[in-house]
Parts: sequence; C-alpha cells; structure tokens
Amino acid sequence: MRLFKTACSMLPYLVPIVTATALVVITLKGHQALDCFKCISKAGEYPPCDDPFHNNYTQDILESPCWAGRKQRNGVFPATTCVKLAGTYDDTGETLVVRGCALDSGTLTIDTELVRMSHCGGFYYEDRYVRGCVQNCIDDGCNMGITTRITKSLQINTIVLIAVVLVSERWETTQRQ
Repeated sequence: MRLFKTACSMLPYLVPIVTATALVVITLKGHQALDCFKCISKAGEYPPCDDPFHNNYTQDILESPCWAGRKQRNGVFPATTCVKLAGTYDDTGETLVVRGCALDSGTLTIDTELVRMSHCGGFYYEDRYVRGCVQNCIDDGCNMGITTRITKSLQINTIVLIAVVLVSERWETTQRQ
C-alpha cells in the first residue's frame, strides 16, 4: 500500500515528463524512410562513390528519403536498410562500389534477404563474379562507411534517464518539506 501511495504522489511530476518523452518518440518515428547514398563506381570511374568516402562532397548522391522495390510487389516503398556493396571483379581485379537502399521483403528465411545480414564472399553483379562484402545499416546516411552516430534509441534512453533523475530529485525535495 505504501508503494502505491508513493507512486501516486509522484504522478503529478511524471505526467509532463512522460508526455514530453512520448512526443519525442512520436517525432522520431514519424520519419518512415531512410536517407541513403545511391551511386555506382566501377574501376574508380566515379570518385565521389569510392572509398574512402566523404559525405561533405557527395550530397548530390544522398537520396532523401530512399525508396526501394520489394520482391513480388509493384512500385517502390520506403527503404528499411541502407546498403553498401564493395568488392573486386574476379576476372579483371577492378574495384566495384555500389551504395543504395533496400527493403526487407518479408520472407521467412535470412538467406534470401539481402537486408537482414551483412556478409562477405563471392557473388554475381551484372553477370560478373565479384569478391567482396555487402554491408547493411539502418540509420540515415549510414552507408557512407565507418562513422560515429547517435542512434535514435540512445537519444530516447538519454531523455528517459534525464527525466527519471529530474523527477526523483524533485520528489525527494518535496518529501523533505
């Protein structure tokens, strides 16, 4: 019973915090599709797409929002994953970098879905064998390469932690009076 009274006495302080947190979460969830870089560079023919990649010089290849096709469906849909394919052609040794976006088609197995798992090995691209890696990520503009980004979940967790600290300090102050 005492725990219930304590929780009820904190309610006036929690309502604004919970409301503010909900608004932040709704705002963050409101953006449906990812922003992804889209380009192709074969044998270094398009330097803005190649590695090392620098997004300050490549805003013209950032697709915002990025749309992708879905297996066995007509049209395009908001992308759920940014993709970077980097490798070398087996026959010539030329480099290949493809940046784009993709959408999970909803099949049951991981082996038929490009977006569910990054992997390295051999694959065919436009009827030529390539050795390299396919990397996937789920943050805006993340297919530019290795970078430090603050994720949405980290932002939400930080806001909730600050809210809890503020509420508990305020509640303790009122209990002392």
